Amino acid sequence: MSTVVKPSRNEEASPQSTPRHALLSPGYRRLFVATLFLVCFFNFADRALFSVLAQTIKQEFGLSDLEIGVLQGVGFALLFVVLGVPIGRLAEHKSRVRIVAIATMVWSVATAACGLTGSFVQLLLARVGVGIGEAGFMPPTASLVADHFPREQRASVMSLILIGTPVGLFLGSITGGAIAHSMGWRSAFFVLGVPGLLAGLLVLFVLREPSRGLVEGAAPVQRDPPNFRTFLTVVCKKRALLLVIAGGAIAGFTMTSISQFTAVFLARAHHMAVREAAVYYGSISGVSLALGFVLGSFGTDWLARRDQRWPAWGAAIGLCVAPFVYWIAFNTAGKFAAATLLTVAGTMMLLFYGPTQGMIQNMLEPRMRATGAAVFSMLYTLVGAGLGPTFVGWASDRFAQAAYRGGEFMTRCRADLLAAATDQGWAQACRAASTEGIRGALMIAVGVLFAAGALFLIASRTLREHIYDPGTEQSSRSSQP
Repeated sequence: MSTVVKPSRNEEASPQSTPRHALLSPGYRRLFVATLFLVCFFNFADRALFSVLAQTIKQEFGLSDLEIGVLQGVGFALLFVVLGVPIGRLAEHKSRVRIVAIATMVWSVATAACGLTGSFVQLLLARVGVGIGEAGFMPPTASLVADHFPREQRASVMSLILIGTPVGLFLGSITGGAIAHSMGWRSAFFVLGVPGLLAGLLVLFVLREPSRGLVEGAAPVQRDPPNFRTFLTVVCKKRALLLVIAGGAIAGFTMTSISQFTAVFLARAHHMAVREAAVYYGSISGVSLALGFVLGSFGTDWLARRDQRWPAWGAAIGLCVAPFVYWIAFNTAGKFAAATLLTVAGTMMLLFYGPTQGMIQNMLEPRMRATGAAVFSMLYTLVGAGLGPTFVGWASDRFAQAAYRGGEFMTRCRADLLAAATDQGWAQACRAASTEGIRGALMIAVGVLFAAGALFLIASRTLREHIYDPGTEQSSRSSQP
């Protein structure tokens, strides 16, 4: 059970210094980061698993790319979006540690349940369950980080926790691909789903709940946090905050699309079996995410010491460079060269994520930070996971139809027909059209990054004046009725 730990009067300090407190000791901070890293690892290992197995599941259930996109997008995002803000509001009132623990166990059970499904509808319901659990991870985690670490370290610390993303994607992809190859895709969901339950229990029994604003020396308060209307008023007044949230959500459209369809693209364009595609996908995702998070977070935190606009500038630079590298990668013949370019492009794209989380926390007062992270997660998931993969799946089917000259693509090129094909010329035409479909869809998706980069660039103009300072009247606390 987690307990609220409140600092005494002599433990309070100014925002520029770090108060002495057991939960701010170097040892506990390391334990805190390591535990949440582990949760993040299982979070993204579970997500990577479905991406790796999408082509296999498509063939077994006879699904279209649009249906695969729904399973990876709308299905996952449905209740994530509905519950994201309520969970964020709950995290302003209740123990954030307990919320993270329960959410971890819920999505782990739902992941294992994917292996029991026998139809598209059942699989969709299981994916909805995964979304329910994962909605409870990022908002309370971002808020907890803000209470344990000072402003100039938050993006960097978030990046250390989020390194669980590339590690989870890499090991989840390789492990899932190997298990699917030897034991079938259903077994892979069981093997990766069950350990998440243990990670949830670890959070529950190891971490403790800090008081709000602990690292800033804020005295514990008994009042209720600002209501949601007050929160929206603050967001609307802080133009930079609004633009950062919008830019991050739009970037999520491409980030999620690339994440969910890279393995499918590699399997089709470079004729890879599921196990080989899983290794390539895991390597590309793991390296690009790790480099993107570390360079984006530590790099902009370091540069922000000279100018606080660098988190927004760094995000904008990466988002505007990435599309050009992606376009080259999607049209490169050699699989090793394509994988290298996809890794570089992914690194550039992901420079935005850590700084975005840090900027949102830095522009809000302690009792609004979980809500801010929840609103960002909701919009990121709605635009990214909800619309991104669904759009790519739909566009892929349309481009494939345009590239296929033998009639109705969806009718003549079903997976079950191709598996039993004796006419190799017809089968090759179907596969070529399918490849052109996913290539064309992904090339459109990466172009969206320019719009996201522009929003971060505009946000940089007013970013400095909107940073929260507990020593001034910028806190929305003073404006509450």
